[in-house]
Amino acid sequence: MMTDGNASATLQNLYQSGRSLLAAAFANHDAHPGREAALLLEQIFGLPRGGLALEGHRPADPALGRLYAETVRRRAKGEPLQYLLGRWEFYSLPFSVGPGVLIPRPETELAVDTALALLKDNSEPVIADLCSGSGCIAIALAKNLPGSLVYAVEKSSQAIEYLYRNRALNQADTVRLVWGDLLCPSACLPRGERFDLIISNPPYIPTSQLPGLQPEVRREPSMALDGGGDGLDFYRVIPPLYFGWLRRGGALVLEIGYDQGQAVTRLLQQNGYRDITLLQDLAGQDRVVWGRRP
Repeated sequence: MMTDGNASATLQNLYQSGRSLLAAAFANHDAHPGREAALLLEQIFGLPRGGLALEGHRPADPALGRLYAETVRRRAKGEPLQYLLGRWEFYSLPFSVGPGVLIPRPETELAVDTALALLKDNSEPVIADLCSGSGCIAIALAKNLPGSLVYAVEKSSQAIEYLYRNRALNQADTVRLVWGDLLCPSACLPRGERFDLIISNPPYIPTSQLPGLQPEVRREPSMALDGGGDGLDFYRVIPPLYFGWLRRGGALVLEIGYDQGQAVTRLLQQNGYRDITLLQDLAGQDRVVWGRRP
């Protein structure tokens, strides 16, 4: 049973109660109840990261204790931890997140690593980030390439609000926000512009698999997850549609699902890309495909 904030409860009491509730709720998942209970408690009580170890003996403010108990219950019912915290880290940068926007994931950092490696000799690259969402890719690239110009293209009116917040939060002034549909590049991007790199983490989960996703993932916007019948709808569209927007020698970088490497590689081959490379993430899963316009 979850301990609410009573007059005798300490921070450690609340933490142990929250951890127990989350452990029971996520017994069949690869969860981290202790870490999540601590993060929520530190957030609500204004402690620094890891502050529970030093402050755990402290009496808990009853009102904050009740708020913590309610927040833990919401997490146990499947609300994403990141939405409850309101902020999440990506590429060592803070990002505001919440309902209506895809949560940045560490696997996506490989796409950023790949882009930075491809652009290492270009001091002023022009970049387009398609399906930008929270802006995590666009902003990470802009912060690591100070001379760059990055167009962040996003269709969702909810997600682009987070893009605005995150550009301001990270002072990423070289990111230009574009509210538009990637299927209509001429309406989104400046006429005559040519890009050194185009990058995207598009929706890639097959429609039939959406109902079987973990409860917290199902709380994220389906627009950012649903890749069509076989998950490849956007990979069929992006390579041919954006080939002509790349400079000669420019690169297209795509994040993919773990089982889509060969299929996306073939799609780039069929559309005239060269130097096509398939990369694995730290778990050994196919994660990124990139190729150049010759």
